[in-house]
Amino acid sequence: MLRVGLTGGIGSGKSEVSGRLAALGAVVIDADQAARAVVEPGTPGLDGVVEAFGSGVLRADGALDRAKLGEIVFGDDEARGRLDAIVHPLVHEWMLVKEAAIVRASGDDVVVVHDIPLLAEGGEERSAEFDVIIVVDVPPDLQVVRLAETRGMTAEQARARMAAQASRSERLAIADIVIDNSGTLAALDQRVAEVWADLRARANR
Repeated sequence: MLRVGLTGGIGSGKSEVSGRLAALGAVVIDADQAARAVVEPGTPGLDGVVEAFGSGVLRADGALDRAKLGEIVFGDDEARGRLDAIVHPLVHEWMLVKEAAIVRASGDDVVVVHDIPLLAEGGEERSAEFDVIIVVDVPPDLQVVRLAETRGMTAEQARARMAAQASRSERLAIADIVIDNSGTLAALDQRVAEVWADLRARANR
């Protein structure tokens, strides 16, 4: 098995790369999906969030009100740290369980891509878990433009979200492979195909 960590800043187009790798044959494990799963109603994760932030973060149906929780933790490093301490270990465990099931089903030569938006924020210990780390990279100004186009953010909102993540240089510092996504979709297709050939060669070794 080749374990690949895939990351990129908000608005970089990481999901575009993830989808293309999956289409080519990679098995993708999505940290965002894991983060939703571990705080579903009835889970220890949701119980921990409610204990830390109060029942006001719940919707009427008992599910987590993500918007309400986001209002509490965004821009508050201490609150976000408390949330991360609850959720991140559960997400990590969920992804490892998923990976083990994939290997049992697919065999040892599978390429497993862990799609993790905040991989660079996890430090050297987190990065060391992977055989290869891919960083999807675009210039910050292009991130702002794309966030305005795709999510309706103002430039100020976009830059605030970007500032809450690792810097571009911090992400590039952990990269084994960089995918420049500042060009056309055709150029991205070509680059991802090249990267996939590289990953398959590494897996076969």
